[in-house]
Amino acid sequence: MGRSQRASQVGKTGNRCLTFRVPVGMNEMSAYITGLTAGGVAWTPSFVAAIDQTRCIGCGRCFKVCPRDVFDLVERSEVLADDEIDDYEDLDEDNAQVMSIANALDCIGCEACSRVCPKSCFTHAPLSQAA
Repeated sequence: MGRSQRASQVGKTGNRCLTFRVPVGMNEMSAYITGLTAGGVAWTPSFVAAIDQTRCIGCGRCFKVCPRDVFDLVERSEVLADDEIDDYEDLDEDNAQVMSIANALDCIGCEACSRVCPKSCFTHAPLSQAA
């Protein structure tokens, strides 16, 4: 079975059994919430934890790519002090907004926001399982 072992049977659909596989060396009970890819590979989603608003240029790419409406644009002056605002050469007076996390609990952990962010503003973290 390669580098994974059969862990357990989670359901039955017609004549086919749905199973998940746990990589060798991993416990069946992970410390973090995990899921499966369509190919049956274990995957640990990383949820948005923070946005560095001092780096954000308010381009809205993360807002556009997010399938769950996790983000919202807010006025830069409402969330940052004057000394925290970096003077990027690509900012102009019309672009006086930064991204904020509006609905963190709606995040699905896909990290699409991080992949499209030109300034690497995002911090992500896996979510611990409840005891």
